[in-house]
Amino acid sequence: MTWPPQSPDYNPIEMVWDELDHRVKEKQPTSAQTYDHSIVHPGPNLNMIVGANGTGKSSIVCAICLGLAGKTAILGRGDKVGLYVKRGCNKGSVEIVLHKAKGNLVINREIHVENNQSTWLLNGKHSSQKTVEEEVKALQIQVSNLCQFLPQNVCKEKASALEKFKQRNERNKHDVERYYEKKRHLDNIKMLEKKKPWVEYETARKELEGVKKSREDAKKQLKTVRESQAPMLKKIQHIDSQLRPIENQMKDKTVSIREASQKCKQKQDQLDRKHREIEDIKQAFSLKQTEAADRQKRISNTRRMIDDLRAELANVGDQSDVTPRINAVNAELRRIQEEKAKMEGEKADMRREKDNLNGECRLLKNRLRSLDDMMKIKEEKLRGRSKDTYAAVQWLRQNKHIFSGNVYEPMMLVISVRNPNHAKYVENHIPFNDLRAFVFQKREDMEKFMMEVRDSQNLRVNSVFAPEESCATRAPSRPIESLKRFGFFAYLRELFDAPEEVMSYLCNQYKVHDVPVGTDQTKAMIKTVIEEPYLKVLYTAEEKYSLKKSFYSGKTSTSNSAVRPSQYLTMAVDAEEKCQLEEQIRTAEKSMQAIDVQMSAMQERTAKLDHCDNELRAQKKGLSEMKGKKRQLEQKISTKQDSLRQMEQGGIDLQKAEEETKAQISAVNSQKVAIVAEFMAHMKLSMEKVYMALETVGMTAEKTKLETDCREGSAELRILEQACAMLEQRKARLLEMCKGLMRRAREICNMDPGESAVPPDLHTAFSQLPDTMDEIDAMLNEERSRAECFTGLSENVVDEYNRREQEIKNLEKELDEKSNALKTYRQNISEAKERWLNPLKQLVEQINDKFSDFFRSMQCAGEVDLHSENEEEYDKYGIRIRVKFRSSTQLHELTAHHQSGGERSVSTMLYLMALQELNRCPFRVVDEINQGMDPVNERRVFDIVVRTACKETTSQYFFITPKLLQNLQYADEMTVLCVHNGPHMLPPNKWDEKAFTRRCLRRKGK
Repeated sequence: MTWPPQSPDYNPIEMVWDELDHRVKEKQPTSAQTYDHSIVHPGPNLNMIVGANGTGKSSIVCAICLGLAGKTAILGRGDKVGLYVKRGCNKGSVEIVLHKAKGNLVINREIHVENNQSTWLLNGKHSSQKTVEEEVKALQIQVSNLCQFLPQNVCKEKASALEKFKQRNERNKHDVERYYEKKRHLDNIKMLEKKKPWVEYETARKELEGVKKSREDAKKQLKTVRESQAPMLKKIQHIDSQLRPIENQMKDKTVSIREASQKCKQKQDQLDRKHREIEDIKQAFSLKQTEAADRQKRISNTRRMIDDLRAELANVGDQSDVTPRINAVNAELRRIQEEKAKMEGEKADMRREKDNLNGECRLLKNRLRSLDDMMKIKEEKLRGRSKDTYAAVQWLRQNKHIFSGNVYEPMMLVISVRNPNHAKYVENHIPFNDLRAFVFQKREDMEKFMMEVRDSQNLRVNSVFAPEESCATRAPSRPIESLKRFGFFAYLRELFDAPEEVMSYLCNQYKVHDVPVGTDQTKAMIKTVIEEPYLKVLYTAEEKYSLKKSFYSGKTSTSNSAVRPSQYLTMAVDAEEKCQLEEQIRTAEKSMQAIDVQMSAMQERTAKLDHCDNELRAQKKGLSEMKGKKRQLEQKISTKQDSLRQMEQGGIDLQKAEEETKAQISAVNSQKVAIVAEFMAHMKLSMEKVYMALETVGMTAEKTKLETDCREGSAELRILEQACAMLEQRKARLLEMCKGLMRRAREICNMDPGESAVPPDLHTAFSQLPDTMDEIDAMLNEERSRAECFTGLSENVVDEYNRREQEIKNLEKELDEKSNALKTYRQNISEAKERWLNPLKQLVEQINDKFSDFFRSMQCAGEVDLHSENEEEYDKYGIRIRVKFRSSTQLHELTAHHQSGGERSVSTMLYLMALQELNRCPFRVVDEINQGMDPVNERRVFDIVVRTACKETTSQYFFITPKLLQNLQYADEMTVLCVHNGPHMLPPNKWDEKAFTRRCLRRKGK
């Protein structure tokens, strides 16, 4: 039979029960998952079915259920019976023999995969599933133990339907009201649409009347403007006749004036040249006067300078020799230069040293910055996975001073993996909850931190404290050299660096000092590796292996899992390297500061030397000047005397120059007088033209004024003509519009073509509506908006509302009749309740007594009672189990929250045992109920099961378990069935128990 892949426990089995009445005697499945044929022979009382996981123990439950017409939903391992047939087979079968005093009952079920159908045989004859179910039920076998419910009575259904009709009609009543409201708005819209063309027609007609009146007024104004312009036109013509002769005379004068003007221009140019000639003569004389004054001033200055030089020469002649003093100054200057050169050399060395330190400092800072960037990346990963932990890190960095011991940020920030390729081993070994945990040296610091961060700030964070005695340097159980032959290259602790407290915690908690890490060679030799003692956890290149030694058999079981890629520790930040970098940066900065101080002192010394150098050079310059000053003074006096003689010999006669200047100016003025006389003769023609031009200007101004007035009148005339034309066009358009609006109004109101008055009924309706287009449009928009709000309505709503009103009346009448019947029915229910509830309570009391006795025998307490929150809700009745396993606690209801898995298993097992003598059934099956029990409770429960199930009056019992404790108390009535499975197992038909016994005896004899 094919079982679901998540259940490796299924095997085909065939069982035979043949001792007690109404018990399963034999079950024989074929074409199952592992075996084609299998038989199991259980005993009449307690049957302990023992076998390792995966050997097929739980298949007994499946065989009983399917063989006795049970539903697949009870098994929870597949919803179709075809899924229980072995893969590759088209069908499978199960056979069960039930022992009866009058003859065994043989049930055979053949399951077909193709259509998920079953064929039933009852005592070798074809039968139906219903017949099989009846036979099983007659033997008091309830495989599914289905609960039966009392159906709801008819009266309640009728009342509910009536209430629903009323509620629906109440809702529809609102819809009906909304329907009529919408219809009223639609009627208003229709009436507004009928009145709108009449209002448009009336508006257009009034506008047409106004246009006609405006056109007549424009025509009258046009006539008046035309009559007012006639006198001005006549006067303009008279002025034009007077202007023509004058303009002809001015043209003749213009030609003569043009020729005279050319000559006047030439004379004007001659006058300008004579003016410039006089100015040149005056300027030449002025330059001569200035030159003479300057010569006298230079002579006076030269004489004064000669006197000063002679006086200075007399003083210099009294000074002593200054050569020794100059030599002394030169010696001092050489000494200063040598000292400055020496200091410059020292300063150059210091600058080179400072540049080297500065470059080294920049390199160190760049490396530190890269480490900080890697730390920021790790912080961002932490932030993305746990925002609360990231917030706690920020708080810790600001408040680290409040803690007395060492406090470390989450381990994923302080752990530095030496090789990024090894980060995956560290992450797979240390859970993420610890990777994001804060590590404290002192417990009180941890409590202070958690009180602030978790309690005050409501942040979900983890924290641990390091062991009081450091485990960071704890030695491994075996040196790594002894494991290198298997491909191991290091223990996990050697792959990363961490602060001492963090490493101590990891060594103590996760034994990182004793977990070896290997390579692909380790994977290839894994069968040999797992046999090595002292290895609990190990890593190959891509897998993690966990080794566990069985407490019962002493054998080692192995589990392996793939090593997940690293997510958080790939970016390794070496904390020790970071501290060293910070210390080196501080040292370099201090050295640069010391160099700056020395260079500042040298700068001050250099400034003092420069000052002394400048003073000595000034002193030397003064002495040198003093030595050559006498010779220079004598040369200067001789030069000045030569210049004075030259200036005295080169004089100018100003009086003679003045007389020559006046004679030249007089001759030029005579020439100017002749030119002016000729110029005045030509100007007379221009004056005559000016008089004629003045006369012409006066007449032209008068003409211009008349033309301006005439143009203004012409513009007004054109405007009036255009206005008349536009009004005529507008009148024609409005007339056509009025005709079209009248036709449209007649069509909307269904009027005859000859009618022009509004019908009386419409006139009355129109009188209640607005009279302007704006008001009508506003009201139309409002009514349409209101009508659009009533969506999803139709006339069917009204019809349905009326129909349902009639149904409500009929239902109310029927409900009155049913209510009377309901009272009688409730009285019958009350009487029936008394007949079954009291015996049920007595039965529960008996179960409670047995259940309590079992718990007292285990030094615990437990009770069973019938529980229901409402006595009238019979489908809510249930059994409530309350237990306590410790004297310090109260009784708690058996749930998944108050008790552990083992405690729930114990309680369930004892409850089944309490039912053993009270609820008679042919057999019971319990599958691996002892899996979660601790050894003490498992031993106690086993003793109770043996005592209870091995009595003569009890049912057949199947207790399925993968293991049993040592030194248990067994009874003679017990049968132990060992289920084995494996690729080398013999088929059942080849199994020879006698041969097997003989081989065992011969082996013992040897």
